[in-house]
Amino acid sequence: MRLPPRPRPSRGRGAERTLVSTTNTYAVTGMTCEHCVKAVREEIEQLDGVSAVDIDLTVGGQSRVAVTTDTPLPLDQIRGAVEEAGYHLATPAS
Repeated sequence: MRLPPRPRPSRGRGAERTLVSTTNTYAVTGMTCEHCVKAVREEIEQLDGVSAVDIDLTVGGQSRVAVTTDTPLPLDQIRGAVEEAGYHLATPAS
């Protein structure tokens, strides 16, 4: 089941600087329901610079998690957020 991303306002003064968004896609295992999706979304959204999180749930497989950011985020930050939610970052999706 694919849920639309929830846009969030960018942090900082948008009128004073130009932001270039980047979307990276990751594979996450272990998610089985909308509660799982919510948990992962909430953890990733807490990271600085995240403007949207789009999750395509694949029950029993690798769910696609697309993260749009205003600034590049290290993979370890994404992995930490996913693990804090109780799931596993399999690999950046291709």
